[in-house]
Amino acid sequence: MNDPAAGAEPPEPPVDPDEEHVPSVDEIADEIAEEEGRRYPSTLGGLLYLGVLAAGAVGIALAVLGDWRVGVSVLAGAMVAAATMRLVLPARDAGMLAVRHRLVDVLLLGGVGGILLFLARTIPNQPGL
Repeated sequence: MNDPAAGAEPPEPPVDPDEEHVPSVDEIADEIAEEEGRRYPSTLGGLLYLGVLAAGAVGIALAVLGDWRVGVSVLAGAMVAAATMRLVLPARDAGMLAVRHRLVDVLLLGGVGGILLFLARTIPNQPGL
């Protein structure tokens, strides 16, 4: 009734010495890291992305604390700049600016930035505010 082999793992198949070793993902990543070394940020696009984030944060702060038109314009400018950088930089250097296909990234960033800029410039002042 009590079979000692019931909970044991099956034996591993014999390894053929002539068979080529297939490296794992971790082994490949370690090999690449050893060859190239690590740069911080690892791409030019990563550094530019941090600049876009900083400009966006400044734009939001200006919109909340000061003149909303200036803040939204700064935010729109950051988005248009990000679209331009995404268009110009090669895919391997785009870093976190590359989220989707290049055309989709450029159209979304540029479109939203352009719309924000248009709205900030065309919304009339409200009397009494």
